[in-house]
Amino acid sequence: MTRPGPQSASAASRAGSFPSSLAGAVDLAALKERAAQKASPTQQNSARPAPGDGPSLITDVTEQTFESEVIERSNRVLVVVDLWATWAEPCKELSPILEQLASEANGKWVLARIDVDANPRIAQAFGVQSVPTVVAIAGGQPVHAFAGMQSEPQIRQWLGELLKAVEGKLPGEARQDADAVAEPPRDPRIEAAEDALQNGDFAAAEAAYAQILNDEPRNTEAKAGANHARFLARVQNLSPEAAKIADTNPDDIDAQLDAADFEVVNREPEAAFGRLIGLIRSTAGDDRSRVRERLISLLDLFDPADPLVLAARRDLAAALY
Repeated sequence: MTRPGPQSASAASRAGSFPSSLAGAVDLAALKERAAQKASPTQQNSARPAPGDGPSLITDVTEQTFESEVIERSNRVLVVVDLWATWAEPCKELSPILEQLASEANGKWVLARIDVDANPRIAQAFGVQSVPTVVAIAGGQPVHAFAGMQSEPQIRQWLGELLKAVEGKLPGEARQDADAVAEPPRDPRIEAAEDALQNGDFAAAEAAYAQILNDEPRNTEAKAGANHARFLARVQNLSPEAAKIADTNPDDIDAQLDAADFEVVNREPEAAFGRLIGLIRSTAGDDRSRVRERLISLLDLFDPADPLVLAARRDLAAALY
């Protein structure tokens, strides 16, 4: 199983139908029948949320719960199936990325985790040849898949294209209200930091985000907020001649960093990324580290699936290695 490129999903969206890359390759109907025969009435009932329970964004699925958690649920929302194994090292990297993205999506799509060793019939039905294998299910049918490790930006782009392709085409979307995931309450610490940001107190905003990160180092919203606050603090006193100054002083690292900030403010991110990547190629040691850190901080201001960002990250890797 290989990962279809983003063009395939885009084409599907334009054509108004699901991609057919997996059509006929996965016998989900047979798997549904086996699950129904094997599960007792108690097991079948337990596969569904109890009255009043909201659906989970991340679910561990077995043969007994496959029909309810994957097939039926995919009529209302895109289900991404993570076929994994404890012995496969790439799974240890990929699964946490998928879980993080599923949590961030807040119900736009859901993640179904399946241990292939504990559920060999499911693995057989999907024709799994290696793990990890990730399959997207919509309307009870597989629509796209990839095998092996993928980076977070690649997966974000893949998911974005899939969501566009299936939008408005799921047969159970009219009944979505019953399974809607309630939006969680906003973190008051984040709200306080955002208020400081809106009021132009960038130092206070950064300090507030830093306090959150001190308690929760992996809080992605706080990381992004702190980076935004630092950027706004830097650019408020930039000279409008920053780019010209840098161009006449090519060896001045500070001038080059200011110019890149100015170009981002001036809606010229491609120029900023190119400037810093060129500087990385021509510097070494601490100077190179400073430039690399500034480039990463600027890239993090943008959607990770933006083609400009993806291209810049590839160019950065080439410049470093």
